Amino acid sequence: LPPLSPPTVGYWLLALAGMSFVIIVVGGVTRLTESGLSITEWRPVTGTLPPLSDAAWEGEFAKYRETPEYKMLNTNITLEAFKRIYYMEYSHRLLGRVIGLCLLAPFGYYALRRQLTPGLTAKLAGLAVLLGAQGALGWYMVASGLEDEILTTPGAVPRVSQYRLAAHLGAALVFYAGLVLTGLSVLRDAAYVRGRGWRAHGGWEQAWAAAPKQMRTFRLSAYAVGALVFLTALSGAFVAGLDAGLIYNEFPLMGGRLVPPGEELVRPEFTNVRIRHTAPWRNLFENPTTVQFDHRLLATTTYCAVGALWLLSRRLRPVLPRPARTATNWAWALANVQVALGISTLLYLVPVELAAAHQAGSVCLLTAMLALAAVLRRPGRWARVWREAVRKGQVRVR
Repeated sequence: LPPLSPPTVGYWLLALAGMSFVIIVVGGVTRLTESGLSITEWRPVTGTLPPLSDAAWEGEFAKYRETPEYKMLNTNITLEAFKRIYYMEYSHRLLGRVIGLCLLAPFGYYALRRQLTPGLTAKLAGLAVLLGAQGALGWYMVASGLEDEILTTPGAVPRVSQYRLAAHLGAALVFYAGLVLTGLSVLRDAAYVRGRGWRAHGGWEQAWAAAPKQMRTFRLSAYAVGALVFLTALSGAFVAGLDAGLIYNEFPLMGGRLVPPGEELVRPEFTNVRIRHTAPWRNLFENPTTVQFDHRLLATTTYCAVGALWLLSRRLRPVLPRPARTATNWAWALANVQVALGISTLLYLVPVELAAAHQAGSVCLLTAMLALAAVLRRPGRWARVWREAVRKGQVRVR
């Protein structure tokens, strides 16, 4: 038989997912505190240590004084204040390096000892490449806020491109989702081989055999709602990138109306300053009013979709196994918390604590949907082979 990944692989991947959750939240705080442009160079190896002497700090501060952010917004910043924002960005980058080390070292150990299920090596290699690309994408994002062109462009603001910010967050969420789904799959396959998991809590095999159509419908619905949760979280990056949460600080109205006037939703002057021609569709990504309105629409739609999925789980209660009902209940509860956090963040003019909790809430809701997708998944191919061998007494597992 080919190797079957032990449960420790699953726990390792879920621990990495926990670290990724932390770095996503820290990245949000870095953006909210406007600390992301404090480190003006990307040094993946030599930048591991912060400045260790007064001369080194003066050198870093001198580099920051050459940036558009300093010249346009922070000319009065002191060295002590600079150190605070520097350490915020440094902690974000250091966490990324730690996650990379915690991914590569155990990966090499399990691969050399041939303890990875066939196909899992390729998935983990893909996650490692994605993590490396994420680091490069993070610097590509920061570089957009350091361009000297900002100083000479009328109306320009020294901040990172909202497109690159959304790409950076999107890649982080994909990496996080890959870790969660892969880790849970490893654990559930290991439990299935041992006669647990799929056979426990009402029996997945019996559920699929008794009501395949209902199970398939619920699974597809869960996947669709999960995709909507991801899209809504991604739209939040555009809100953050344009500081769109600082306008229309009321809910559910915007300027006393459910829908802002058309002339506010389509305004060519809000197109990206680096693009020389305009097009109406760019308002979807560059007009703060339109970006906030889009995020509201997506959030409301997502909330209703999660609620509908919860009601469907109640209707399918006699058929649906208990782990799926539990995950759906968690998703519905987190959706309510997330809506409350989103509205509070808006009404209180985006305080750092509430805004960070709102971003963390989006990842928690995504996690609940990922867990639901994992428990709706059938056992892997090699888990079924191992289970049959165990049933026939051809192999024993500890």
